[in-house]
Formats: sequence, structure tokens, C-alpha cells
Amino acid sequence: MFDEPGFGRGEQPDDPALPLLYQVVYCSRAAQGIDEAAVAGIVASSQRQNPARSITGLLVYGSGVFFQWIEGPRAQVAQLMAVIRDDPRHHDIVTLSDSEEVRERLFPAWDMEQVEAGDIRAVLEDALASARDPGNLSALTRILDGLDDGPLGELGVT
Repeated sequence: MFDEPGFGRGEQPDDPALPLLYQVVYCSRAAQGIDEAAVAGIVASSQRQNPARSITGLLVYGSGVFFQWIEGPRAQVAQLMAVIRDDPRHHDIVTLSDSEEVRERLFPAWDMEQVEAGDIRAVLEDALASARDPGNLSALTRILDGLDDGPLGELGVT
């Protein structure tokens, strides 16, 4: 899944016209009552809406935690992040990374795909190790503490 070539919609690696892409990687704690059906609805809605915005990415959900990578034009990604920040299904939103550069898409064929949550703890622990903002430190700690209480903890994700 992650080994697929990172060339987006007709782009080639040596193409001088590669797009300027903005990416945001964030995690958040899901609101009470969010289940796999609700997440499937989020993914389906994203798959319908993201092509018109030229947004691609992935969503990981497990143990009440969302982890998402979004890439596309800056204005569209910023607008989507504003919607996510206002969405009552998300709490403790932490931006793990954001950058803008000329490059090929990492997820060219994924208007939005849900992937397995097995690696979420390692990703969050890396983020915690490099976090400097006190709010992010606190939110990441709460999210990591909650992992053991949900489905990932039952599967032995440590």
C-alpha cells in the first residue's frame, strides 16, 4: 500500500511542472460515539468531495484516535483543516507536520483512503518526542493514554 509510486495524476518524477503541494499531518481524539460506520461515512464523503479540491491523502482510525495525512493546494487544504477544526467529531487536534514544496503526490490515487491503525502508537510517540508546544504535549499524552483502552490495546498494539 505505501510502496506505490508517488506520482500524481499524470505527473512524472522528472517533470519540471510538478505541483506545489501543501501537506498537513494531524491527529485528534474522536468524539464519544464515533465508530467504524461513522469513519466509513467520513471516508466516503471525502472520496466524493476531495477530487474537486485536488486533495489526496489517508486516514487512520483506531482506539478513538484519528491520524490523517492531507495533501493538495494550500488554499484547499487550509480550508479543509478549518472544517476539521470546527467538526464536533474531533477533539485535541494536534498538527504533527505541515509543509509546502514542489513534489509528486505521495498518495496520487487516494482521494482519501482509510488504512490500518497498527502503526499509530509509533507515529504518536515520535510526535510526542519532538513536540514543543505544551498544548500538543498534553493532547498527545491524552491520546496515547487512551490507546490502551480501545481496540488497539486489545490487539496488543504497544
